[in-house]
Amino acid sequence: MTRLAGQVALITGGGTGIGRAMALAFSREGARVTVVARRTHKLQNVVDEIIASGREALALTCDVSVSSDAERAVRETVQRFGALDTLVNNAGTHSDATVEGITESDWDRVMAINLKGPFLMSRAALPALRGHGGGSIINTGSILGLLAMKSRAAYCASKGGLVMLTKAMALDHAHENIRVNCICPALVETDMVVALFPQTAEGQALRDARAASIPLGRLGRPVDIAELAVYLASPESSWLTGVAL
Repeated sequence: MTRLAGQVALITGGGTGIGRAMALAFSREGARVTVVARRTHKLQNVVDEIIASGREALALTCDVSVSSDAERAVRETVQRFGALDTLVNNAGTHSDATVEGITESDWDRVMAINLKGPFLMSRAALPALRGHGGGSIINTGSILGLLAMKSRAAYCASKGGLVMLTKAMALDHAHENIRVNCICPALVETDMVVALFPQTAEGQALRDARAASIPLGRLGRPVDIAELAVYLASPESSWLTGVAL
């Protein structure tokens, strides 16, 4: 399969869960991939898997909330692969608290990773995308960026902000052939989500109840999101921008 043949993609949070699935899917479709995260050992496992399949990949340490890290990740990707076609802002963190229950430092942490990170990474990537004739920015949001849930104040605020950042950037950069879209999943089977449910009968009951609230009756899988990201990076979505899916 070569739906992304010749493309170069940079994926944040690419070592586990949804980011890992995206990296493998993009590579399978012909893209050369850079995966970034704050810790390298899981990133290297992804890169090793991609290289073993005969494709090219690069692992870089990067704190998306630090502008110099964002700029370096883009710079080293372009130096290695010669261009950048797609940025996937997938790195994220969770918070389970009300406004009264969250500390100021934890609020800042959630905003730094979930909202400031995509801002900094996008700002760093725009010149490279523009210089290559356009491209795609894909933000990993959440259904909680579109509707609220109890005890998720900071998380809802950060993901709601990401949805609106997506729409604003889509308008600002459409004339440059840079498309910006946001994927807003419900619960997906990742390590972060698994940790939300205690390994008890009560935890299993809560998990089952959440799954039952989803029309198809199951949690999402990382590959479900990865395939949507492939579509948003491919020419198949060339007339789609500013959308929260």
